[in-house]
Amino acid sequence: MLRRSPPRPMPYTPRYSNLLDLFDEVTTRYADRPLFGSRRHSGWEWVRYGQFRRLVDQARAGLATLGVGPGDRVAVISDNRLEWAYFAYGTYTRGAVYVPMYESQLDKDWEYILRDSGAKVCLVSSDAIEKRVHDLQADLHELSHVISFDSPGCTELLRRGAEQPIAATRPDDDDLATLIYTSGTTGNPKGVCLSHRNLAANVSALLEVNPVIGGDRCLAFLPWAHVFGGTLEINTLMAVGGAIAICDDNDKLIDYLPEVRPTVLFAVPRIWNRIYDGVQKQMAERPEAIQKLFKTAMTARTKEKRGVALGLRERLSLKLADKLIFSKILERFGGELRFAVSGAAALSTDVAEFIDNLGIDVYEGYGLTESSGCTTANTPAARRLGSVGQPIPGVEVKLDTLAPGSEGGSGEIIIYGTGVMRGYHNMPEETDAVLTDDGGLRSGDLGSIDEDGFVYITGRVKEIYKLENGKYVAPAPIEEALQLSPYIAQCVLYGSDRPHNVALIVPDMKALSDWAAQKGLDTDPEAMVADGHVRELIRREIDTCSRELKGFESVRDFLLESRELSPENGLLTPTLKLKRRAIMEAYGERLAALYA
Repeated sequence: MLRRSPPRPMPYTPRYSNLLDLFDEVTTRYADRPLFGSRRHSGWEWVRYGQFRRLVDQARAGLATLGVGPGDRVAVISDNRLEWAYFAYGTYTRGAVYVPMYESQLDKDWEYILRDSGAKVCLVSSDAIEKRVHDLQADLHELSHVISFDSPGCTELLRRGAEQPIAATRPDDDDLATLIYTSGTTGNPKGVCLSHRNLAANVSALLEVNPVIGGDRCLAFLPWAHVFGGTLEINTLMAVGGAIAICDDNDKLIDYLPEVRPTVLFAVPRIWNRIYDGVQKQMAERPEAIQKLFKTAMTARTKEKRGVALGLRERLSLKLADKLIFSKILERFGGELRFAVSGAAALSTDVAEFIDNLGIDVYEGYGLTESSGCTTANTPAARRLGSVGQPIPGVEVKLDTLAPGSEGGSGEIIIYGTGVMRGYHNMPEETDAVLTDDGGLRSGDLGSIDEDGFVYITGRVKEIYKLENGKYVAPAPIEEALQLSPYIAQCVLYGSDRPHNVALIVPDMKALSDWAAQKGLDTDPEAMVADGHVRELIRREIDTCSRELKGFESVRDFLLESRELSPENGLLTPTLKLKRRAIMEAYGERLAALYA
């Protein structure tokens, strides 16, 4: 059965239905405002909206000299940089289709995507990647040109574009704008077909509910090859005349924050988890009086936000903590941060409340590549910690309560609205499996909807498994809870058709090494994961982080592994999602042995 969320009172007409309309309007209206900032040796160098428009004009005309026309595919393999953005809009304004990929992907993934998309041109970030793609080119018969952003060839392409200008081609609203290949936790990646209407209407809806305003400034560190960063961050900030500083190295994120002084941050839960862990570690090293003040103030802030009257001691503690602790933490973000947007995965309620209490309003949202990036969002007018918000304008959400793992009114989330993709490229069967007869998108996510229309994510349908006793287990929320320990970096649950759960645990090796050194233990990674004292520490951490879990969800035993799960070893996707099948191939026998 399908359970309908509260209906919207009227149809939705988006402000924009085409990315070219958005681009034309903002690059004219905000021509003199800074748009993209790049870090140079002398500081931050900014390109203004009007300059960006001229770069887009050159990129479009340059691509035309390579034979790129409406409907052709232009691929890009690059981390975030200015060229990524102006070639994206150069492609859009040529009526062509942009196909982004990650530098961290394997060559076989690039080859598959280039072949499946039929890319005519591949833009890359470096000469080294250019060489790797050239090595694949013999088997890619439609790929005619491979150009590095760092090469003279790119400079020449822009020069030709400047000398041979060509007018923009406005595609139809329902024409394809981008092919974004999902990370593929199993099998080959799937090319999600998103139209200009999909993306432009999604941004239009966000403008109605998101607190982003003209003059807002962000530090962009999420990969633009992902729909969250590449469409929502760029297009939403552009739509209001905001500025985007490009983080060219995530290891420098902390250094760049006070330089850029962002007013808004777009981030994923792992960033907030790191902040949570970092602040907790800092407080643990402070004098006992400061630790006590911090705890008292955090409790007082929680009560205050829930409308509970504070006593004199609590009010004084909160005022003192604001001055001595909270303000210092906020200053590390640049001192001007108004709010942050979290998406791409569920954020722990504990972490959300913790960050909120520090003075950073985090608006959590939810969406898929297949739904153009955003489906629901918390807003200043309607915000509920622990939820992913209410459907944005133009979107409706239903629940299939017969999906596996559904219980207590929960079900698989079905999405309707302007953001729903056209389908998967060259995959009709996979498309039919996720698009319903009445135009809905099966998300693959389990969730619930409260009486006010707020949506809560409880797990992934395909990840749900059943214990020997018949109880369903959603592993992701349990893994996230355990990863709140400062000593647990990664966690993978295991227990399908077993009497109880066990887990693969990858410790935070830096935190563990510091702890081991204090205890006089060997700090070699392999020695630590084999040490009984370390196992006792991790056991205590698991128990501490499991206090809110149900009894059958608890982890009875665990396997310690020093090797980090990563895209490079094939155990994570480029967006850092677990490749559970690959992980089980690597560790399944050792995890099964824990039941012996």
